Amino acid sequence: MVAYENDELIPSSEFAKKFGTYLAQIKDHTVEKLAVLKNNRIEAVFVSKDEYERMRKALAFQEFSELKERITHSLDELELIKSGKKKAHKIETLWDEL
Repeated sequence: MVAYENDELIPSSEFAKKFGTYLAQIKDHTVEKLAVLKNNRIEAVFVSKDEYERMRKALAFQEFSELKERITHSLDELELIKSGKKKAHKIETLWDEL
């Protein structure tokens, strides 16, 4: 869970009225993020374009790493099956188990 400072929690009505001020704070890095509240609940988080792009790249890298790990594991399993060290199961059997 992300922690927010008091100056990073903004009611949506105030955010709408002072959008330019909050945009400037984000752009000049006075604050890292702004959490927009509606009915005292965080509904959105406002971050800079650079921070958003950094987060998207980090997420893409994480997804790539997980996919690479799964493929590597599958290839290792295939090698064990080919070498006779592990038994292969028919796809129909696997579907039936689901």
